[in-house]
Amino acid sequence: MATLTKTEAGRWKAVIRRQGWPTSSKTWRTKRDAEDWARRTEDEMARGIYQNRAPAERMTLSGAIDRYLSDVTPTKKESTQKAEQAKARKLRAALGQYSLVAIAPDVVAGYRDEQLADGKSRDTVRLQLALLSHIFEIAIKEWRVGIWANPCRAVRTPKPGKARDRRLSHDEAEKLLRAAEGQSNPMLGLMIRLALATAMRVGEIQRLRRRDVDLKRRTALLRDTKNNQSRTVPLSTEAAQVLRVALDSPVRPIDCDLAFFGEPGRDGIRRGFQYGPGWKRATRDAGITDLRFHDLRHEAVSRLVELGLGDQEVAAISGHKSMQMLRRYTHLRAEDLVRRLDALG
Repeated sequence: MATLTKTEAGRWKAVIRRQGWPTSSKTWRTKRDAEDWARRTEDEMARGIYQNRAPAERMTLSGAIDRYLSDVTPTKKESTQKAEQAKARKLRAALGQYSLVAIAPDVVAGYRDEQLADGKSRDTVRLQLALLSHIFEIAIKEWRVGIWANPCRAVRTPKPGKARDRRLSHDEAEKLLRAAEGQSNPMLGLMIRLALATAMRVGEIQRLRRRDVDLKRRTALLRDTKNNQSRTVPLSTEAAQVLRVALDSPVRPIDCDLAFFGEPGRDGIRRGFQYGPGWKRATRDAGITDLRFHDLRHEAVSRLVELGLGDQEVAAISGHKSMQMLRRYTHLRAEDLVRRLDALG
């Protein structure tokens, strides 16, 4: 049975003590509100469905984001951490002041529609909603904030965008390499050549270690990959030569094991070469538009298929775990297929 008392401030406090449940209390402006809350709460306890909603009412999304970035994000890859921090900033700016109980499906849907109307890509919005949904899942399952359901589950997410089919023409490749190799630091040009020869992801190139490169056997062991499974990449003669040049760099620090090294950061730690600024200069100087470094992976996979390698062979080199994803990365030129048909004929 609930106990109602009037506080010195003139408000009404309802306290419920029921066997098998923790003591619950809440203060209301009027006695009628306190009685209604007590009646609902006791009914939910009797049916075994009561949850204390006070934590969810007190916690804002901004606070939930802070806790998520502190507890959950550090357990993920460094690249994922940076991506989540960027998405979290967008969510905080738009919805950070809302309490968790106030974020209903219509609020989430409104955020989705506003982002799409502002010109954000479907993939960008989809990934933002995925992060918001995971924050709610953690809050419900681990933090026990007293929310019945994840509001994101009741909202349609944008369908994935069309896969990029950007191919690099022979002329563009020559201009890009000329611009990259004209820079004072040779690392960018070497990274571009290696990406085109091996279909490695840029993060895999940045994290590649000298000890994992075997130029005699012409293999490179990638220990830290996107799917958390190491793989050994066979090296063409061109790829082996690129790595030989990188490993023999005369300016390599003695204690640096990275194949493609950058300058130490503010924390004094030396990481892989940061290609971003140089990439922007190279594409600008080459007059190339709408080209991302990751497009080089698409280009490399397509070239491997055009050389006649089978799907399993290409997947073993590129690290794709499904044929569906491999097909998304393979973009064959019609004119190349025409030449192959003529050769067969």
